[in-house]
Amino acid sequence: MEAPALPVAARVAAIVGRPNVGKSALFNRLAGRQIAIVHDQPGITRDRLSAECRLGSGAPFEIFDTGGIGADVDGGFTARVRAEAEIAIAAAAVILFVVDGRAGLTPVDLDLAARLRRAGGKPVLLVINKIDQPELDAHAALTADFARLGFAETYAVSAAHGRGINPLVAAIERWLPPVVAPSPDAASSSSEEISQSTVPRLALIGRPNVGKSSLTNALLGAQRTIVSEVAGTTRDAVDIPCVLDGQPYVLIDTAGLRHRGKRDNSAEIFSAMRSEKSVRRADLCVLVIDASAGVTSQDRQIAGLVQKANKPCLVAVNKWDLLAPPMVEGNARRVGKKEAGRELHAFRQEWLERARAELFFLPHVPFIALSALRGDDLPRLTSALADVRAAAQRKLATGPLNRALRAALELQPPPLVANRRFKLLYATQIEHERRNAAPVPVPAFLLFVNDPALLTDGYRRYLETKLRELEPYRGLPILFKLRGREETSAD
Repeated sequence: MEAPALPVAARVAAIVGRPNVGKSALFNRLAGRQIAIVHDQPGITRDRLSAECRLGSGAPFEIFDTGGIGADVDGGFTARVRAEAEIAIAAAAVILFVVDGRAGLTPVDLDLAARLRRAGGKPVLLVINKIDQPELDAHAALTADFARLGFAETYAVSAAHGRGINPLVAAIERWLPPVVAPSPDAASSSSEEISQSTVPRLALIGRPNVGKSSLTNALLGAQRTIVSEVAGTTRDAVDIPCVLDGQPYVLIDTAGLRHRGKRDNSAEIFSAMRSEKSVRRADLCVLVIDASAGVTSQDRQIAGLVQKANKPCLVAVNKWDLLAPPMVEGNARRVGKKEAGRELHAFRQEWLERARAELFFLPHVPFIALSALRGDDLPRLTSALADVRAAAQRKLATGPLNRALRAALELQPPPLVANRRFKLLYATQIEHERRNAAPVPVPAFLLFVNDPALLTDGYRRYLETKLRELEPYRGLPILFKLRGREETSAD
């Protein structure tokens, strides 16, 4: 059937349906990769996820995955999940209403169908999922139960096995608005500004209930992810394009990372694995810790993941409002506002110094005390992010670099290893282009030495400390690549 003309709208298809009908499996199939967590437990997806679908014959389009709506399976999250779904429906040009072909029609399906018919006249494609065998097609598509929903276009698919996906994609493309071709000047400008290869992926990481989703919403200025006092509310790693302080990012709000022995179920284990993967694929990490709890052993373990992955990082000390206001109010009555402000500053510095001591293995990482709930000091965080990105582009000239490292060797000679001593012959910084032009390139230095095996971990840290006296590289790890006299390359 031919789609009527639509008003200019986003090329977006929203996937909606009750819990556990396979929406996330369909989302992953259309996206062409595993993004959303797929699990038999209903209510796994809570936040609104988005990805690009390139399976069609035309231009790519965006797909939204939403949490299951219409049944209280998820301990109080129903209202927020429904709100997220309604936002996705409002933004979409076409709606994919997913039902379970095995379970048949339910009262929740009927209620959702009535709501969708009131969704501003937008086209709704009924997707009967879990039709894994060809002989089930006719029964699923023509059954009187599903016909009662009253939607003209019905597609029987198996998201798990990929059956029926191509006809569904073709139907989606018929209903999407046309692509507006930009002018040549606009196209070149756009590609320069938002090329995905140059937009940093910013991962917000931390243990459960430290306020990662609250910080995501505060940075975006909108309720983009679900916030709750219940630990573990976020389960998927949600990728959200945004602009912070005038600079583009892809923001990744991750599930909270608990200790491996305290993960309650397989869904939580999958969430933790997804968060750990998010750290690895991120260009920049913000470790969120709870000021009211201090730095915990789990905070240290998560910081260790960042260190091991050699990722640029900042520490956001969230919930600072739980510590600061009571002290300020009490002291202001006692000594006056000006003196209370000085005492607050001293308290903040002392608290942050203790936190830095707990995370001593990340001495180069900036700490920012803030309140995501109240929006206090968010500009300091976005400014620090910009500073890290700027520092990543700085290059040390070869002459000063070699003089600084040689001075360090003379000041404190390397230790003997098997009666031999490490010697530095020459050093140079590896150009950004040779590191695949990462959005936030980690400073890397090639050291020509007598024998790479003679450089101990302690002396490597010493050389890094002396190098930071020349260029601090705040928030950035420093990598040394070693090449021996008799080798072509060595790490």
